[in-house]
Amino acid sequence: MPMQAHEIEALLRETFPDAQITVQGDDGVHMSAVVIDESFRGKNRVQQQRAVYAAMKGKMDGANGELHALALTTRAPD
Repeated sequence: MPMQAHEIEALLRETFPDAQITVQGDDGVHMSAVVIDESFRGKNRVQQQRAVYAAMKGKMDGANGELHALALTTRAPD
């Protein structure tokens, strides 16, 4: 079952409660997210994106995942 933007944002918000989060996409399968959070400071892009994927709690795992693709932009606040 495809995921809606608000469901993705809710999952991310559990791990990143103070982040600026924007989720876009309307097909429920190929989505994009911008996550700006202080916890990313000092981490490289791979570490940041791994943290976001971990926050998705398996929703992207394998062929049976609810979400096929999530294009990510991550960074610490300016």
